[in-house]
Amino acid sequence: MGLEHAFGDTAITTTIDSAINWCRKNSVWPMPLGISCCGIEMMAFAMPRFDVARFGAEVFRFSPRQSDLLLVAGTTTYKMATVVRKIYDQMPDPKWVIAMGACTSSGGMYRTYSVVQGIDQFLPVDIYVAGCPPRPDNLLHALMMLQEKIQRGESRSTPMTVAAEKMEQQRLLQIQGVNY
Repeated sequence: MGLEHAFGDTAITTTIDSAINWCRKNSVWPMPLGISCCGIEMMAFAMPRFDVARFGAEVFRFSPRQSDLLLVAGTTTYKMATVVRKIYDQMPDPKWVIAMGACTSSGGMYRTYSVVQGIDQFLPVDIYVAGCPPRPDNLLHALMMLQEKIQRGESRSTPMTVAAEKMEQQRLLQIQGVNY
């Protein structure tokens, strides 16, 4: 009787969006990518002591097409960066990335020609977890921060456009002494 015009077109849309975000928040399916020593702490994170099941992330998927959170843990080399990027590209949208540990976030103590100095050079990272290696409760806190971000409906900034393949080519040219 005219009440449908009082709220406009956005009332139903925002209600549905908040319900979808609530579902996404409580059913995050992570794909663990334990490249180095931080993978051990990621395994501890999945054990009953920290009870990640209460946050809806107990189902670790080892197929990128079935997961929506990429947990990158450990040192990433330039050769491995292409593989990590391919895995990320295979994940369905919306997708999120948690960089776990100092090596993943900034290269850590490995400041060499073959180590990527932070995966944010080729992946859009949502949450950084500090530590070498970070404790499982820090990773649990990062998961809760990501859930809050999902609930608010925040999207990350536009993804980085520098592809891992281009980085590998530039690195090889730099090793050979060719200026680009």
